[in-house]
Amino acid sequence: MTTTKNPRSAGFDPGRRAFLKAAGLTMGAGAAVVSAGRIPGPLSAADAHAAAASGPFESHYSVCDMCFNRCGLIARVKNGRVVKLDPNPHFTKSRGMLCARGQAGIAQLYDPDRLKHPLLRQGARGEGKWKRISWTEAMDILVERLGEIGEKYTRCGMLFSVGADMQSQFVHRFAEAYGSFNITSHESLCLISLNRAYLDTFGEVPFADVLNSRYVIMAGANRFEALVTPDSMDMVEAMASGAKLVVLDPRYTKTAAMAHEWWPIRPGTDMAFMLAMCHVIINERLYDDAWVAEKTFGLDELREHVRDCTPQWAAAETGIPGPDIARIARELAAAAPASLIYPGRRTSDYENSTQIRRSTAIVNALLANWDRPGGLLAARQVGLKGVPIHAPWYDDNPDDRVDAHMAPLMFEEEGSFVHTRDAVIAGEPYPVKGWFVFKTNPMQTAPDRARTMKMIEAMEFMAVADIQMSDTAWMADLVLPMPSYLERKDPCQALQGSSACACVVQRDPVVPAMYESRPIFEVMKELAGRMDLGEYFDFTIEEYRAKQLADLPGAAEVLERDGVYYNPSKVYGIYDNIGYRTRSGKIELMNQRYPQAGLDPLPVYTPPASPPQGTFRMVVGRNALVTQGSTTNNALLHELMPSNSLWMHPDAAARLGLSDGMEVRVKSAVGEGTLALKVTEAIREDTVYTDTGFGSISKGLSNVYGNGLAIAAVLESRVDAVTGNAAMHETFVTVTKAGGVS
Repeated sequence: MTTTKNPRSAGFDPGRRAFLKAAGLTMGAGAAVVSAGRIPGPLSAADAHAAAASGPFESHYSVCDMCFNRCGLIARVKNGRVVKLDPNPHFTKSRGMLCARGQAGIAQLYDPDRLKHPLLRQGARGEGKWKRISWTEAMDILVERLGEIGEKYTRCGMLFSVGADMQSQFVHRFAEAYGSFNITSHESLCLISLNRAYLDTFGEVPFADVLNSRYVIMAGANRFEALVTPDSMDMVEAMASGAKLVVLDPRYTKTAAMAHEWWPIRPGTDMAFMLAMCHVIINERLYDDAWVAEKTFGLDELREHVRDCTPQWAAAETGIPGPDIARIARELAAAAPASLIYPGRRTSDYENSTQIRRSTAIVNALLANWDRPGGLLAARQVGLKGVPIHAPWYDDNPDDRVDAHMAPLMFEEEGSFVHTRDAVIAGEPYPVKGWFVFKTNPMQTAPDRARTMKMIEAMEFMAVADIQMSDTAWMADLVLPMPSYLERKDPCQALQGSSACACVVQRDPVVPAMYESRPIFEVMKELAGRMDLGEYFDFTIEEYRAKQLADLPGAAEVLERDGVYYNPSKVYGIYDNIGYRTRSGKIELMNQRYPQAGLDPLPVYTPPASPPQGTFRMVVGRNALVTQGSTTNNALLHELMPSNSLWMHPDAAARLGLSDGMEVRVKSAVGEGTLALKVTEAIREDTVYTDTGFGSISKGLSNVYGNGLAIAAVLESRVDAVTGNAAMHETFVTVTKAGGVS
């Protein structure tokens, strides 16, 4: 545990502060105060500041866990209680800031809804009848059931699913030692089609250097609400320095509101826009001839491929005027190489998402922006070592994952949750009858909740380890209470942050773990020991960290001193003297590997289906207050965002006889639900939208149980054809007045 003095935040321009406040970003000034005699709740800002200023406190470095960004923070502790969270000014990835979700980490720690003890289901699944048991009993059950399933169905009869957590690697490690190939991560519901597209174009997944860019196009990305550090803050700085931002989005998001141009593009037509950009840049020879000739492969084939993809053609598809598409292409090229199409994270969109993202990668390649200031950056070496496992071999195991070959270029280490779910329900190619879930909630985040429940019904045993009684935990047989990130000792983790940093972070407990919560490392270590797999967990967290830092002398001391370690490394020109990790050794405009997998080597545009009469395409997204289903029950964030609502254009609402604030029923082919209507011109007439994480079925989540619509209940099970990434934007819904005939 590191104790620091009270570092002062770096200077901050008042004009920029106002801009960020309008954009939904906050400084480290909010707080929740803990009194000794009760479970603390949110207090007013005035009371919080007064309490934080009254008397001495200890300060401890940590790393936020309220989303995937891992922003550095300092926890202020009085009398053994956390009273305030501040940003760590040493941590350049988050630019000295902590957002609303980060501030609310204190409410997660002291949430009265937290899981407190191991629980064993007593009634039917989902009935909510639980028996409190001891950890000894819980571990006995895990050992017995995993042993039975491995014996009866082979070790691959057990499925492991993990979320984005610094201890998730230990669940992966146990699964490998236990012998199961079947591990899925949250990534197949999020960003693997993006990763696939850029990996197959550039040979690796890039980071956007928006801070130094002069022209940025964001297609679907919403960086001033769906915060990514440092990109969200760096975009503000870039715009203040004269950079232009163009947003393509069917919604008028806060990012669109801040942009120089917003175009409400027809959903599913991004590729048409990108191919038209290629047409203009190539035919008007707006690219760097020498750079493209030296660095890329397939220009002639791309030129022929986009011959007919004119701005006029794209206008008919996208709804964006042809002259504007041509103008934007020329402006983008004129700013190159300090210009970019922002890669984004919202890639769980359509059945052709990988090819859509390939088209954005190809435009970036034509801008000659790879590995150059203001463009796309390669990952830098941080120097953190892995701790490999040489897993045992089990002769009776099947040959492959249960979802193998269901998507031609699926990432084996991530899998496809949707394809895995289908295989479990079908019992083919072999039965999977056990499920261990850590820190992820597919009942809220995966499409078609009814189908996820059907998958659960096929399981003979299901265990969930989490900090709260999520909807997924609500359906489990055994529930294990996890500590919050402020109560845990975690391994080191390498982080990349565009041009801001390449760094290492770690966590130590800020306060002792509450209730009977136990970190997943300890659970996996004991489970391995009791199942004769102890040799694969023959270390402590401290010893594990030492192995990770073996090639970074002095890093441990710097982590103690500053809460973050930087390994200075080259930012630009990393690829000056090396080849690309592609078949051609160049940036592949035309992918040479794809035909062997039955895929088009260049992105081929297919017009998206139009919503049938009386229906709307539902789109999903993020805002600055909630992270999918993991933070909506948080008391502080719930106060700011008590429920979700359905966005609908006024003309569409008028046709249906609906009005603002009315309770409406949303129905798709797979499910339905009700919520309040938000009539707004900030969305296309053919599109509706709502936020994720509401409409919970778990009575253990007092703020969101039955509150609003769970989009998981209405989204259909569609996948990206290349990777198996869930395709979240392929669902059409009807909207009617609640209580009426739907």
